[in-house]
Amino acid sequence: MFTGKVAVVTGGSRGIGLAIARALLGRGAQVAITATSDATLRAATADLAAGASAAAVLAIRADVRRHADVEQAIDTAVRHFGGIDVLVNNAGVGVFRTVAEMSVDEWHRIIDTNVSGVFYCCRAALPHLRARGGGWIINIGSLSATSPFAQAAAYCASKAALNAFSEALMQEVRHDGIRVACVLPGSVRTEFGGRTLGGDEWKLAPDDVAQVVADLIAHPPRSLPSRVEIRPARPPKKG
Repeated sequence: MFTGKVAVVTGGSRGIGLAIARALLGRGAQVAITATSDATLRAATADLAAGASAAAVLAIRADVRRHADVEQAIDTAVRHFGGIDVLVNNAGVGVFRTVAEMSVDEWHRIIDTNVSGVFYCCRAALPHLRARGGGWIINIGSLSATSPFAQAAAYCASKAALNAFSEALMQEVRHDGIRVACVLPGSVRTEFGGRTLGGDEWKLAPDDVAQVVADLIAHPPRSLPSRVEIRPARPPKKG
């Protein structure tokens, strides 16, 4: 159980992030979620409060691409709950086009969210994690980091960068009692990247990824699973 633990989950108002927030609340944690939409934050708060005490949930509007938003979000969570024990960097953007078709603004949106946003969040959270004597940073990556595919050059590059960032950060903070892990899901059944649901029952469910995150946090402190790959057990056969 995570009673007394405080987690911040970015991009926590829907999809994988909402499932992670729900899983952590279910194990007794207090959870702050961030998102850029007031509407999705309201809906997520109602969803989460239905299964846990409303006092254990805090919704914060923040765009991880903006350093000032991130600093304010982390400070708000610390003031509200008294500290932070877990940071889950889940906020992510996927735009799937060829390099020739992708706009410069789309490129920056992907890199600024998936890479710079993670840096901003980690940098803001680290002093608070150290103040608690340690904790967890879990970055939600993608198997596309190691298996790139066409029409996803920017997205795959951002997730490859996240792998390298996570590995380096892990080495920097492990002796402070801060454990860093990167979770790399395969295909997940969400509306991420504008995709519609249907005919994809073979894909992972957001709850599958959430369980990995919760199990990592519960892992004995003497060991560090620093990278976890999770993929559908029975995807469609090729050929």
